[in-house]
Amino acid sequence: MKKLALLAVLIVAVCSAVLTTHWPALSAKALSFDDAQYFTKNVLVQNPGWDSAKRFLTEILSTSTVQGYYQPLSMISLMFDYALGGRENNLMPIHRTSLILHLINTSLMMVLLYLLFGNAWIAAAAGLIFGTHPMTVEPIPWVGERKTLLAAFFSLWSLIFYVYSRTTRRQLPATIFFVSSFFMYLLALMSKPTSTPLPAVMLLMDYWPLNRLRWQAVMEKLPFFILGGISSVITYISQNATAGTVSPAELGLTKVPLIFCYSVTFYLSKIIVPINLSSHYAFPDPLSLSNPAVFAGVLGTFILIAAIVFSFRRTPAVLTGLLIFIIAILPAMQMLRFSDVVAADKFAYLPSIGLLMILVFFLRWLTKIGDPQKAAVRSITIAAVILLLAGTEAVATRRFLRCWRESIGLFEHMLSLTPNSPIVCYNFGNALSDQNKTDEAIEFYRRALKIRPDFADARNNLGTMYETQGKIPEAINNYLQAQKLKPDSPQIYYNLAHAFQAVGDVDRAVGYYRQAISLKSDYADAQNNLGMLLQSMGKLDESTDCLLKSIQANPNYAESYNNLGINMGMQSRYDQAVKYFQKALQVKPGFFEAHCNLGNAYRAQNRFDEAVTQFQLALKAKPDFAEAHGNLATTLQSLGKNDEALKHFREAIRLRPDWPMPFNYAAKILTAKPDPNTADISQAIAYAEKAVELTSHQDAEPLGTLADCYAAAGQFDKAAKTAQTALELAVTGKKDKLITELSQHLDLYKQGKR
Repeated sequence: MKKLALLAVLIVAVCSAVLTTHWPALSAKALSFDDAQYFTKNVLVQNPGWDSAKRFLTEILSTSTVQGYYQPLSMISLMFDYALGGRENNLMPIHRTSLILHLINTSLMMVLLYLLFGNAWIAAAAGLIFGTHPMTVEPIPWVGERKTLLAAFFSLWSLIFYVYSRTTRRQLPATIFFVSSFFMYLLALMSKPTSTPLPAVMLLMDYWPLNRLRWQAVMEKLPFFILGGISSVITYISQNATAGTVSPAELGLTKVPLIFCYSVTFYLSKIIVPINLSSHYAFPDPLSLSNPAVFAGVLGTFILIAAIVFSFRRTPAVLTGLLIFIIAILPAMQMLRFSDVVAADKFAYLPSIGLLMILVFFLRWLTKIGDPQKAAVRSITIAAVILLLAGTEAVATRRFLRCWRESIGLFEHMLSLTPNSPIVCYNFGNALSDQNKTDEAIEFYRRALKIRPDFADARNNLGTMYETQGKIPEAINNYLQAQKLKPDSPQIYYNLAHAFQAVGDVDRAVGYYRQAISLKSDYADAQNNLGMLLQSMGKLDESTDCLLKSIQANPNYAESYNNLGINMGMQSRYDQAVKYFQKALQVKPGFFEAHCNLGNAYRAQNRFDEAVTQFQLALKAKPDFAEAHGNLATTLQSLGKNDEALKHFREAIRLRPDWPMPFNYAAKILTAKPDPNTADISQAIAYAEKAVELTSHQDAEPLGTLADCYAAAGQFDKAAKTAQTALELAVTGKKDKLITELSQHLDLYKQGKR
């Protein structure tokens, strides 16, 4: 019990140091390469609930919201963080969970090393080195790398249960812990399939330090290997279906050993001397022995092999620890290429177990050699060295965390290390685009295309920047080039549709929206925009169908609920319209357009007081919303509150001087006063004339208002002439009610009456 109490105290002490070291990660605001698909634009993550969790769990062979392999538990954990308030502008809840996971993983690493070697102090030393190491930075502030931390969490539990079941006297049967180990392995694979080699790691631990490698030890792990094999097949199929892979044959079989040698020495060198760390390590170019970096990797590997052979005469620790590291990191070594990087800090997170085992063995050896009477001095010296090393690591970790303060700084750091990487240039452009720095973003998209002319995503985003600048022809040209390079991209078809819609080419826009949807049936944005376009064409039934599919794909798509409400209103189905507008506001509180539309629906039902409330809420959310001012004014006018209505009509005129409606109705109010003065009549005439001008003298209603203004001023000849023109337009437009009204007014004007 004393040993366990000591271990617990040391865990608290080490975790306190690790927490202090990584604390700045909580305020990191940078978004890295794939954070959009993992979080900021992931529809399922942003709709927390069982339906989203069910899709993450059941989309096994082809994931719909993340390009890559099956990783449902990682996505569900991000979904929980979203439910707890995590947002693009508030990443702290996500980083908080990630930092907690890193602290737990540090603790679990110490427990595992204690079970393997039985020394709490040395396990703590190794845990401190692990927890503060700069190469553990990346998975914490990088939102999409939750999978690395979660997979390590379950993997470490799996190893702990396994080692405990095979080494410790216990009250419960060993089978319970063994089954628990298997279950944790399953959860690790469902977090990130790079945990696949865990059974092989167990076998190596059986060899050393457990010393129980027998035929039985191999056979008992058969269920683990079967599960790992199934996971490997699922991973390959899902990765290939959504993001693609490059097989060793395609890469070139002669290059596979070069990548292996380069990667082994690269990782070991970064772990020993963690400088110039980055989230993007480009493939060496050329990938051949003529490249000094590749040659150094091959030479370093042969030297490493010689050192292993030499050490094996004395201990199997170095061989076993390095094999654990290499086997654990093997799935990420890019011999089956699934990424644009040759290596990544995050890939070394869990495999570092093997190197820590070597460190623990070495520290144990140091405490035992030499004069026993000087053991205390040796231990103090070793502790001082460990603390100095951990302190140096902590300083480097803090320095690296500064790069994660914001996205542009992060990509500037990466670009300084890999200036010719098209991926970094492209993502730097994305970061600039997110901050509305369009010209700078264009520069980096062009730079990416100069390095890699067939980079379809960069071409597509370049088109988006041109569209943002209003340069639609240039945008369409880039979209078409991107479409040739990547004909199966729904986003490119969506962008083409959006651009053609902007220039009024409705037929082509509809066609491209349909192509985008055919490639991605749950494309909520495309369904919504197609619905709006069909709505404008009067195809309300088709429009409704598209909008319903948009909501099915994204139940929190407030704009689609709002557009459905407009559809219902256009069909005079106001009860349904009210329902959809209310749903839009439930999903998106403060949605000013939905408030305004709900007000219009209430007004159509003669629910004027409720309509006024909705227009006021719209103006509270957006005080410069001209349409809300105008609609509120007409509703107040219906309630007989003309003075209040006039104030809002005048505000609508100020905000939107090209809108004839407020001019027309303001003129009506001014001439309808019981005793309008000269100033009122002059203002009314000016408003009415402006309304007539804005409608190009082709709208009967403003002309009728102008005629009444002239009559109020005693200008009956002008009133009669204007009313006659208005009457002719009303007859042409078959506006029966207005025809009757204008006819009566015309007779009065001819008599010099009003």
